[in-house]
Amino acid sequence: MKTTLRTLIALTGLAVAFGVSAQTNTTKIDQREANQQSRIQNGIATGSLSNREAVRMEAGQAKVAGMEDAAKADGKVTRAERKAINRQQNKQSRRIYRQKHDNNNK
Repeated sequence: MKTTLRTLIALTGLAVAFGVSAQTNTTKIDQREANQQSRIQNGIATGSLSNREAVRMEAGQAKVAGMEDAAKADGKVTRAERKAINRQQNKQSRRIYRQKHDNNNK
């Protein structure tokens, strides 16, 4: 009886832990952040981004990361929060593209 109760408690704990991690799963957001960070680093390496431009792009990425942290703070990232983060990532992606292709390396 004690073993059954312990097993039940352990399984309940795992289910709760898994449920919480599933609610804050942001692998797509994290992967996109990594891709955009890579694009910024590539721009620096190739010279298509100036130091000043790179600093601005990094600040934009930090804003997205802050939004993600705020969304995760309550233990659940809602659909609306994901949508807002995605919009901000789209905006940052466009900025990175424009800055990399503006032929302004100063």
